[in-house]
Amino acid sequence: MSGRPEYRVGTASWTDPTLLAAPFYPPAAKTAEARLRFYAQHFDTVEVDSTYYALPSERNAALWAARTPDGFRFNIKAFAWLTQHAAETRALPQAIKARLLPACLREARVSQPPPDIRDLSFDMFRSALEPLRAAGKLGCILLQFPPWFTATPAHAEYVDACRQRLPADRLAIEFRHSSWFQPDATRTLDFLAERRLSLVNTDAPAAPSIPAPPWVATSDIAYVRLHGRNRQAWFQREGTAAQRFKYLYTDAELGECAARLTQMRTTSGAPARRAYVIFNNCYADYGVRNALTLRALLRRAA
Repeated sequence: MSGRPEYRVGTASWTDPTLLAAPFYPPAAKTAEARLRFYAQHFDTVEVDSTYYALPSERNAALWAARTPDGFRFNIKAFAWLTQHAAETRALPQAIKARLLPACLREARVSQPPPDIRDLSFDMFRSALEPLRAAGKLGCILLQFPPWFTATPAHAEYVDACRQRLPADRLAIEFRHSSWFQPDATRTLDFLAERRLSLVNTDAPAAPSIPAPPWVATSDIAYVRLHGRNRQAWFQREGTAAQRFKYLYTDAELGECAARLTQMRTTSGAPARRAYVIFNNCYADYGVRNALTLRALLRRAA
């Protein structure tokens, strides 16, 4: 293992409407194919967030693989039900709708699917990503758990169950409740390291209810998500995700992030083999601009 990881820096999504309206894509890039091909000319990784809102399709996964160069990596955010979030009923595939009770179908969102249907959603999610696995382009599956998913034995067992249901994939675990890291993070770090699960380290606004994980890798794959530091927008219930994460990092702040990344180690003290660094400040071209700057800083630090 070399003295520093292979850094892969990218953004969360390449199709946010505010990004499409920003001066990033050339005027000729008007199709999904053209935009992904253009994005992949500038970055070697991306995080797919659309798969949180609706189960992915094998057809789309095959198209993503075909439209990107060798070596590109897709990190896929897990479908809402897989991380115990509610899912929008209208976005559910027909195979799942056919097995739900009429009362569930009348609800705008379904938060507690029957166990067999949750199992089916795991199976469909895993199967749909096979073209990316076959092409060697599947990075990590991001499991972002909700703020109420506290550090309890039952929730730890659920994380174990996710590992068992996605046995062949690299999983990155994002906890959004501070109990996983307080009074100290040792138990959580050991739990993840024993299972070769990657802790998602985050940069986010400073607030008591927002976890601040130690920047450490719990497997040979490090994963970092930069959410921006817009504290006021973070707690707003209205507006789009882009508005919630509307924050442009300064060059000085990116310098701090670069320093933390170069100092990051695994729990054993060795450097990680690879580090995915994802900008989730997905407003306009903020994430793109910050990703390009951070990548340049990391290359200069090599």
